[in-house]
Amino acid sequence: MQKFAVFKISDEVFGITIERVVEIIKPQKVFTIPGLPEFLSGVMNVRGIVIPLIDLRRRFGMVPSGKKERVIIVRYDKEKVGFLVDEIREILSLTPEEMTRPPSLFKGFKTEYITGLGRKENSIIILLNIDNLLTSEERIILQESIGMLGEDFAGTDKPAK
Repeated sequence: MQKFAVFKISDEVFGITIERVVEIIKPQKVFTIPGLPEFLSGVMNVRGIVIPLIDLRRRFGMVPSGKKERVIIVRYDKEKVGFLVDEIREILSLTPEEMTRPPSLFKGFKTEYITGLGRKENSIIILLNIDNLLTSEERIILQESIGMLGEDFAGTDKPAK
């Protein structure tokens, strides 16, 4: 049985494996950095740690619902990254029988973003592969942009200056 943090973006329901989730917070002040791709909103200072913020709604080309926005802070490589979502739903356990591989085409999402689909009662949960949300080129752009802030402390436990 696997546990997932389940959240909504627009009208779709997504899940991220709970092992990767550090915490869930209300949106903080976002500092924009010039030259980032549109879906990278900038960085936040969370208790002295600078964390890049990815707007998953923009990444997936979806319209924000305007509900209770939240930021899910996850472990991403050796760093922490925040994902801006519309609403947190629940922490949900899925058995292997309740999870399936995604179809080759799924609602316009790139399948590399998806590890599978979860089925619980009458709903479908899109299970995200967060390791593939950024291309290697986008990771480099992000690291270089954050490096302009002083030193490469993005999402690590080094305090912001």
